[in-house]
Amino acid sequence: METKVLTAHVPLPLAQKVDQLASRLERSRGWIVKQALSAWIDQEEERRRLTLEALADVESGNVVDHQSVQAWADSLDSDEPISLPR
Repeated sequence: METKVLTAHVPLPLAQKVDQLASRLERSRGWIVKQALSAWIDQEEERRRLTLEALADVESGNVVDHQSVQAWADSLDSDEPISLPR
């Protein structure tokens, strides 16, 4: 696999944590950064997917009105909470 060097300035405390993890896991600093960057990219891609899915629901009218959600939330502190609105 081809690679490319990326350079980033990070705060010293963060760099120290990366070094500590690398030492503890007996891995290179580069391996730690690649793992972290991959996990962050996966998280951001999932966030985008979920956002697009939610926007499609809104466009199709698949929403719950605020009053229903508020009534449900308020009921959670009661002895008989109401069902989750759909």
